[in-house]
Amino acid sequence: MPKNIKLKTGHSGVWTEKNVSLPDNVPKPWDADDRLQLVSKSQTRLDGQAKVTGSARYTFDIQLPDMLYARILRSPHASAVIRKIDTSRAEKYPGVRAVIRIQDTIPQFVRFAGQEICAVAATSSHAANEALKLIEIQYEKRAVITTIQDAMKPGASHIFDTAVEEQKSEGDEPTSIGSVTQKGNLRGPAVKGNAASVDAALSSSAVTVDAVYETQVQTHSAMETHGVVAFWESSDKLTVWASTQGTFSVRDELANVFQLPKTHVRVITEYMGGGFGAKFGAGVYGIAAAKLAKIAGAPVRLMLDRKEEHIAAGNRPSAVQKLRVGANARGEIQAIKLIAHGTAGVGTGSGCDGPAMNLYFAVPHKYSEQYDVFTHAGAGAAFRAPGHPQGTFALEQSVDELAYKLNMDPLALRRINSKTDTVRLAEYDIGAKRFGWDRRAVQPASDKGPIKRGFGMANAVWYYIYGTGFQATIEVHSDGSVEMTNGVQDIGGGIRTALAMVVAEELGLQTKDIVIKIGDTQYGLGPASGGSQTTAGITPAARHAAYLAKLKMFEIAAPMLGVPSDDLSVADGRIFSRRDASKSLAWKQVAAKISGDKFSVIGERTRDYLTLSPPYIAGVQFADIEVDTETGIIKVNRIVAVHDCGRVINRLTLDSQIRGGVIQGLSYALFENRILDTYTGRMVNANFDQYKIAGAKDIPVIETEILDVYTGASATGAMGIGEPATIPTAAAIANAFFHATGKRIRKLPMHAAHVLEALQS
Repeated sequence: MPKNIKLKTGHSGVWTEKNVSLPDNVPKPWDADDRLQLVSKSQTRLDGQAKVTGSARYTFDIQLPDMLYARILRSPHASAVIRKIDTSRAEKYPGVRAVIRIQDTIPQFVRFAGQEICAVAATSSHAANEALKLIEIQYEKRAVITTIQDAMKPGASHIFDTAVEEQKSEGDEPTSIGSVTQKGNLRGPAVKGNAASVDAALSSSAVTVDAVYETQVQTHSAMETHGVVAFWESSDKLTVWASTQGTFSVRDELANVFQLPKTHVRVITEYMGGGFGAKFGAGVYGIAAAKLAKIAGAPVRLMLDRKEEHIAAGNRPSAVQKLRVGANARGEIQAIKLIAHGTAGVGTGSGCDGPAMNLYFAVPHKYSEQYDVFTHAGAGAAFRAPGHPQGTFALEQSVDELAYKLNMDPLALRRINSKTDTVRLAEYDIGAKRFGWDRRAVQPASDKGPIKRGFGMANAVWYYIYGTGFQATIEVHSDGSVEMTNGVQDIGGGIRTALAMVVAEELGLQTKDIVIKIGDTQYGLGPASGGSQTTAGITPAARHAAYLAKLKMFEIAAPMLGVPSDDLSVADGRIFSRRDASKSLAWKQVAAKISGDKFSVIGERTRDYLTLSPPYIAGVQFADIEVDTETGIIKVNRIVAVHDCGRVINRLTLDSQIRGGVIQGLSYALFENRILDTYTGRMVNANFDQYKIAGAKDIPVIETEILDVYTGASATGAMGIGEPATIPTAAAIANAFFHATGKRIRKLPMHAAHVLEALQS
């Protein structure tokens, strides 16, 4: 029977009481009035010791008897037709156990340097590499196109002769380009809004900004490369250890390729070394490893090396954005118009209009027109807040420029345009105070001498994403031990610890009392680690399971204490009567009475009890930088990052997520850039020597502030933070650059050449 309850929702200074109807046998959502013992506090990672001691097993660490080692032969050419493939010599090389072609068709089209052609499994990596050299391939080279501009020229050769559908993964944001028409190398436009109304609003605006912004291709560069170990336990049962963000998506793809029931494919991800969006699905390498293992009748390990990771394992697409923004004399933004062209190489998903269409949701007139532009380069993939660092770099600079044209403080203008967004307004106050925004010089370029200091800020917007149907199983044993299982993988955000905290909180125990087993598709369905949905997706199921286990323990304890089960509560490892606290039993005493040694319960992630409007996650960052106008070097001194993510589960790992996001955003802003040879199409910096990533000396002081927001939407009220933290960093630095120098920098990365170019403009 449904139960009606009242929840206190909102955040500091803005509280609302909401009536909620809950199904029977579900816990009351945690709201602002709940005083929790573990959740929302800081907890060190439960798997920290395993990681630092080396006992945590990553895919690379898996060693099986008679295991073979696989390597992939990749095309050295970016554009070619394969007329002939001869693998006979490779098949005879000592130690080689299996050779496959990735595609069986001849002729075969090559569309990027690094495209997979063949794969070999052998008794050693050396033998596999030597065998690759013996494969004979006849290439017919064709003209190469590596830039958006060249791909759009009249008469440019077509990358694809037929239409390409958008390839989506769990990590993609919900406002990507979608299904559109394709003409030549141009896929689109994907249109949102009414161009005529936007143009009219821009024409009547008191001030406008009209500018073009360019952002580069960034590769994911996770610490652990893509890879699998594939093992056929029988002719129709496949087990795969994978470095993946989606154990169940890998399972489903392999089951489909090999025409197996899902129950006959097991995917295990005990630990993984990051992914940032590139590790969804089995991939060409995963399918190849499974095929090789089947042919050879032995387990096969296939791990990509760093070069392969750069050229063929995904990237953040580049973008060229033409953006027009207009405001009235009061600073109220009236219209935003975005026309964006991006290239994900031979892939799709270069859309970047999320910020333009969603950040300032009160803007009355908005229009976006987006295109995928195909080039001879490796396919893009979801990358931490897909499209948003690019889109925010453009939008938040334009908003800043509006403020200067109106002689307004950029923060004041943003307040005006966020007046109905109480979360964002609170974050402005928190961030400005922590950062010391009131110390900011009013006039840009006010410092004398070559070293100029500037302050800047920028907003983020992301989405509250969660799935349903996820199941958490809890077993309570007669010795009092508790075990929770779910197939979700830990990409690095610390979901093991978060789950232990939620379960322990509900059961009145400590995290050390809870065993969490994850990363195995033999357990219940779990979410992918993408879109910042993991914690929001699985912690409500874990709490529901713990709640059901608690009720079961109350049923056992009630006759032991001589009280009704609905009079019982639990805390500090004891079950006690709420009416008479002297009546209590230790958790282990009650567990000893469990019939049959243990019991198990299953909790499920259902739809939210409340609909959030708008369903967004905010965030604002402030940057303090110095620009050496003689060398073009930017030094970031300090970043203050203020973020929200619903109810915080683990404050310590949340802080780490924000810091990591800022670091990756800074690295994108100042350093990272895939460089292709325009003649050959090959990546010339496919290593960590020339592909620059921010190092320890480049990292500024990072200060984090968390705004606790109590939504009451789910059992835990948790939302995501992985994506939002990386979105505004580049834009905040760019705005600080203008404040320091009086010049706009509209091209990423902000390395010395681009800085000097901007200073001389």
